[in-house]
This record gives sequence, structure tokens and C-alpha cells, in this order.
Amino acid sequence: MTVDHAQAPVLAALDAYRDSGMLAFSPPGHKQARGADPEVRRILGDAVFLGDLLASGGLDDRRMRGRYLEQAEDLMADAVHAEHTFFTTCGSSLSVKAAMLSVAGPGDQLLIGRDAHKSVVSALILSGIEPVWVEPRWDAERHLAHPPSAADFDAAFAAHPGATGALVTSPTPYGSCADLRGIAEACHRRGRPLIVDEAWGAHLPFHPDLPTWAMDAGADVCVTSIHKMGSGLEQGSVFHLQGDLVAPDVLKNRADLWGTTSPSVLIYAGLDGWRRQMALHGRGLLTHALELAAEVRAAIEEIDGMHVHGREDFCGPGLADDLDPLPVVVDLAGPALSGYRAADWLREHRDINVHLADHRRINVQITHADSRETTEPLVRALRDLADASRDWDPAPRVAVPDPEALRMKQGCLPRDAFFARTRDVPVAQAVGRTAAEMVTPYPPGIPTILPGELLTEPVLTYLRTGVEAGMNLPDAADPAFRTVRVVEERSDRAG
Repeated sequence: MTVDHAQAPVLAALDAYRDSGMLAFSPPGHKQARGADPEVRRILGDAVFLGDLLASGGLDDRRMRGRYLEQAEDLMADAVHAEHTFFTTCGSSLSVKAAMLSVAGPGDQLLIGRDAHKSVVSALILSGIEPVWVEPRWDAERHLAHPPSAADFDAAFAAHPGATGALVTSPTPYGSCADLRGIAEACHRRGRPLIVDEAWGAHLPFHPDLPTWAMDAGADVCVTSIHKMGSGLEQGSVFHLQGDLVAPDVLKNRADLWGTTSPSVLIYAGLDGWRRQMALHGRGLLTHALELAAEVRAAIEEIDGMHVHGREDFCGPGLADDLDPLPVVVDLAGPALSGYRAADWLREHRDINVHLADHRRINVQITHADSRETTEPLVRALRDLADASRDWDPAPRVAVPDPEALRMKQGCLPRDAFFARTRDVPVAQAVGRTAAEMVTPYPPGIPTILPGELLTEPVLTYLRTGVEAGMNLPDAADPAFRTVRVVEERSDRAG
């Protein structure tokens, strides 16, 4: 059957709703902008409010008989070679939770790459799933983690044959990619499903020169964030499904369990429009983005003290299996520059925001929305940064541990530690204690400390020196990291 990707059912229904002059005696209370504060209307514009209406009993009737959302999801599935697609307006943080609970339940084991996003850990805390951590491939020279290999997952299944499935993050926020075909095969030999957190890879299905995307690689469930590398609105996320290892009604049920009963039609419209844009024009748009990224990479590489990571750095034995070139990862070799300093200077002095910053790198992602009008000021700003930093004092040192010291023993389930009686103790007194919180440098949002892990001096020192150098820890009970939340012990109560 021929599918017409020029259609955008949600957008068309929204347009028709505006033309109908329909009156709503239901939420939202601003009533198509009429009741919104005048200053808010001036700043946001009325279009935001005109597109903000109920999905059922608004955009569609109370029983959703127009099927606008369902049609949009079917079109998305066709565009990316999935069998089923579901939209959510709660971000991929919801989507990955729904996917995990479709594969495992309380007490079940799930193989998970330890470089997973904090939303994965949140699902473990709320569900009681037992994680079997699969170690990422660590580049000790560059202090950077790449996704685990297919062999790593195969070995983890051999050691934990009762595991109900696996979850891998690919691409990472740095653009490095896993061997998804190999990991899917390791899962399917055992009749187990593979979940791919592909939040950073929504663009991958639409160009042959990009890494293989999860559905084409044989994954069972894939989560994508349309707002990250696509042109949807923030919180727009999609999860895709194929095969018979996860039932569509189960996945939909788990999503309903986590999701909001007040989904944003604005976000649905953004998802629908992005699919149409990519299905009709994606290859050309992404060809432009790839060519532009290559130009940016070459220009930054010529700046003294800056190196752009490429395949020669990230891919090879013991490293990543593939690389998305659109995240442009810049290593700052000079002693005066850290990623934190660079990011702060670019925002303060050149009005430029980078995607992420760590102790030695920044990531400036290129998308189909960029052009030389955006990239030329970026390159000029980086040249200015290199010049300005020559007179700076050395950047504060971050004590990044070796890979072996970075990983801590899991003493109990994340859920058990998180909901235990807790105590905030000085970091200097926390060695050997059981963590009761996530501590996550953000972005990109990969937890360094998980609830249930036994705290060690190298990890605590890494985070303390990181905060002193400019690291952001927004989810820690004490973002300044003077104290850390741990499971209360009998001796605490006695004192």
C-alpha cells in the first residue's frame, strides 16, 4: 500500500479546529489565548495558545474517532521502518521507562550498559528491576566511555541467563555508536528483546551515510527524542516496536502507566510535522548538515590547541563501532581551558551555547537547521577563545579516576537504597557508605553515583574536584557536593 507522507494528520486537524470557530467549555482555561496574560501573549505569541488544546474532546472528539494521532503514528512507523510507533509528550525519559517495564518487572534482571541515562536509573528505582551492569568500553587516554560491545552483552547473558532482555545507549551524546546488529543477535539467540535508547539518533533513518539505526539493525524497541537532533518541540519523543518479543498492547499499556493524561497537542503536531519534513526532504537536509559538519570540523581542527575527535579517535578495537559526525566533539588541549571554562566563556562573551561540556571537551552539535550563518560565528568564537585563554591561569584540575577506580560495587538494589532511611554525611566521611541518591554530571546526564553503590575515595574526589572546576550536579541533594546522601546505618542512629 502506498503511503502519502505529504499528509500530516495532527497538523491538519489542528488547522481545521482553528477554522471551525469551535467553542470549548473545557480545559485549557486560557480558552484559545483569550484568557492568557497580555504580557505572556506578547512574549509567546498567540500561536502557542491556539495550538494548546485537549487531544480528546478538543483536537479530536471524546472517543478519538478521527484517529488523527493514530494516523500520525502509523505514518511515522512507515517512515522509519518500524511495525508500531507511539508518540509521547513526556520526553524519552518516559519512553525508556515504558520500554523497560515492557521487558522486565520487579525482581527481574535486565542487562544495561552502565553508561545509561539517569532516566534508566529512575525506572530501576520505581520498578524494582535488578540491573546487571554491562561495562562500557573505556578510553583511558581520553577519559571517555563508548557503548559496550556485542561480546560484552553476550558474556553478560552467559553469566546471567535469567536476564529478560538488554538495554544499550547508542549513539551516546558524544556520537559514538554500538554494534546494534551484533547486540540484537546476542539477544535474539536467547529469545530476549533488545531496547535501544537512541534518544540522540532520531535523524539516523533518513540518510545512508549515518550510522545504522536501531530498527534496521534488528532492535525490538527503540526510543528517540525528536527534539534533540530533529526539529520537534522539547519533550517530543517516540518509541518504535518491531518483532514478536514485546507485544504492542503491553508497550502501550506501560506507556499509559507512566504518561500524562493531558498530552500536549503542540508537541504531537511537532512530531507529525517533523516526520513529514524528514520523509519528504530528509536526505537533502541531512546531506547539507553532513557537509556543513565536515567544514566545521576542518575549520576547528586548524585552531591552535583544539582537536576535533573523529573516527580515528573514537572507533576501533576496544572503542566504538561507528560514529555520528554531527556532534562535533572538540578536545581542548591547552592547560588554561576546560570544557566548563570554554562553555561559560562562549555564552558570556559570544552568546553561544554548546551542547555539553566536560573536564576537557565541548560538544557543538550540528543539525539540518544550521548554515554558515550559524557555524561561521561559532568558528570565529572558538578562535577568539583560543586567543583569550593564552593569558589565563591553568584550569582547575579534575581528578578523573582510571576506569577500574571509576566503577563501584553495587551493594543493594537502587530501589532499596533510594527508599531507605538516609543520612547526609560529609564527603570526607562517605567512603565505604552505601549511596542513597543519584549524582549526575549534567549534561549529558549519565550518573556517576547510583543508589546502592558503595562509595569510594576516587569517585568522591572526582566529583568534588569536578564541582570546584565547574561541573554541574543538579540532582545531588547537595549540588555543591560538600555532603552526600547515604543509607543510614545503626551507628548513625546510635550517635
